Amino acid sequence: MKAIICKRYGAPENLHFKELPQPNPKPGEILIRIKAGSVHIGDTRVRRADPFLVRLVFGLFKPKKNLVLGIEVSGIIEALGAEVRNFKLGDEVFALTGFGMGGYAEYITLPAIPKGNPEWKGLVNLKPGNLSFEEAAVMPAACLTVIQNFRKAKVVAGQSILINGASGSLGTYAIQIAKHLGLSVTAVCSAGNKDLVMGLGADAHIDYQSQNFLETEQRFDVVYDAVFKSSRKKCRAILKPQGVYLNNYGLPRTQIEDLEQVRAWAEAGEVKPVMDRSYDWSEVIEGHRYVDQGHKKGNVSLIIAE
Repeated sequence: MKAIICKRYGAPENLHFKELPQPNPKPGEILIRIKAGSVHIGDTRVRRADPFLVRLVFGLFKPKKNLVLGIEVSGIIEALGAEVRNFKLGDEVFALTGFGMGGYAEYITLPAIPKGNPEWKGLVNLKPGNLSFEEAAVMPAACLTVIQNFRKAKVVAGQSILINGASGSLGTYAIQIAKHLGLSVTAVCSAGNKDLVMGLGADAHIDYQSQNFLETEQRFDVVYDAVFKSSRKKCRAILKPQGVYLNNYGLPRTQIEDLEQVRAWAEAGEVKPVMDRSYDWSEVIEGHRYVDQGHKKGNVSLIIAE
């Protein structure tokens, strides 16, 4: 099969096509023919070895042999390992690939039901029927991260939340999920993205280019820094006495049912992906360059197969 490997840490030009053996599903696994993936910030951070912890997981001096990036995919089940009962051949699915990554390839094997932490092993569910493969592929990683954050904060209807980085992948999903759960949302992003975030349901907008959100007089039950630009200490002044600061660290474990919840929200029209750009996987270098700029709106998809 064709795959894109990361030969060295650093620039997007370190991504190269290579022929690799097609995997075969082991007992309890499924083989997915990948239709689409994403250019996720997680992929670009592994490529850059940022933070340094990446090197401890994927290789200290250079990436491990034949490291294939790609933390989320959508596709069609082409083979079933023994003991698989919850999927059938031809099922259209979307998936988090876990720390094994592997989404920048024509095929991937993942557990039908993960044993252990789904974030390590991967998590698969039926693709939302109302979404294209490209749209479905960009939902798992960010949506599951938002769910984990909100689970940590124990959010409830009627609370207020400020989302910093509201126009990015995490931010656009966080707005929609927060509104679905009954929270009041203040979105922090540029003035150019105000219409986007208000259209997703935000109740108020702060333009970070003209106003420091840390100086707002409002106090929030939750401050979600989706872009790692602040700190708990800095945000203390805008949090209520029992308020919670979130920044994607120290999160509870993803549950198997979480991706089913994402699918249900998508099919009900409660949560939808915001699509910025789409690249053919032959253009993966351009896709990584674009995401590296840090100004994408929502998500960037990667077309693996038409």
